[in-house]
Amino acid sequence: MKIIFMVQGEGRGHLTQAISLGQMLREAGHQVAAALVGTSPGRQIPAFFDEQINAPVYHFHAPNIIYHAGGSGMNVQKTISTHLAGLPRHLKSLRCIHKTIRDIRPDLIVSFYETYGGLYNILYRSRIPMVCIAHQYLLLHPRFVFPEKSGFDRFLINLNSRSTSWLATRRLALSFREIPSRPDLRIMVVPPLLRKEVQELKPVQGDFLLVYMTHHSLSRQIMDWHQANPDQELHCFWDNPDAPEVFQTNEKLTFHRINSEKYLRLLASCKALVTTAGFESVCEAMYLGKPVMMVPVPNHFEQECNALDGVISGAGITSRHFDLSLILEYLPRHTDHSARFKEWYRRGTAMFLHEITAGAQSAESEQEIRSAAG
Repeated sequence: MKIIFMVQGEGRGHLTQAISLGQMLREAGHQVAAALVGTSPGRQIPAFFDEQINAPVYHFHAPNIIYHAGGSGMNVQKTISTHLAGLPRHLKSLRCIHKTIRDIRPDLIVSFYETYGGLYNILYRSRIPMVCIAHQYLLLHPRFVFPEKSGFDRFLINLNSRSTSWLATRRLALSFREIPSRPDLRIMVVPPLLRKEVQELKPVQGDFLLVYMTHHSLSRQIMDWHQANPDQELHCFWDNPDAPEVFQTNEKLTFHRINSEKYLRLLASCKALVTTAGFESVCEAMYLGKPVMMVPVPNHFEQECNALDGVISGAGITSRHFDLSLILEYLPRHTDHSARFKEWYRRGTAMFLHEITAGAQSAESEQEIRSAAG
């Protein structure tokens, strides 16, 4: 099959998932003909994606989360108002997506939680089948455990997940652990997608903490903690476009621009990971047997759900702040679940290839039925 990827460019997780699936599909004889990636002002797509996706990359303007300048997390009101005001630009992006897809003529579109995925299907009534992949689709599963008293937030995030997957033939819900699929809801539960580079790492026990944050505004909390705890070595990754490749405030505190190879090397040798609660980073740590402290971005309900699900799955602990003392206190109590996680993960290749093929075939069958009925 000739396949096009549509990838949400915010954060690192959807990008690395696309790289991993691309590796898997090519080994099975399929072609990834292009990757369409959503970008926005202040969002820099890491260089590792262009280097490792092994396909032409096309950028288009896409909605993104807007954060408070002071590092207090997601600005929900400004995020919504900005995106509503940008409707003409969004329609232009959809036209660009349609032109690229029309020129390439793929057999299948795989969308990694790209906001425009469902809208594209609705507006252009594309006959090309679409399979959608994300951890967020697991939140549509009746057995998913949500934070308490979160009914309205749950409604909003699931509304968004449904909108990204309108008319898709399959929703592949990435999960830390095995949960029965729900074909009646088009939800197929599958293992995480990890790049080969993660599997090839040999973890060792270092003496530093590794910190990964989805937005550089959160770095203020790290600096404040380190000022009170100057003896603990920290290596931090951020997306600050104004910072140099390596910014070292002192010999014990170093900030790095996002670099895939360097990040994985440090992940394999740290004693624990402290991260905003993105799904992909937690999965990589679980695979390598590294304890995790998950710090959801403030006002970011999806990350609150990820953190709770990660705790249930044995990844580590959660906190509302970057108080790194908590992970240091937790380390002696941590149980390594990497063997169980790897067993679930190793089933992934066969499951993904089956579901993607089935997703394309089911769309063809539906079209044949509609043609016969007409």
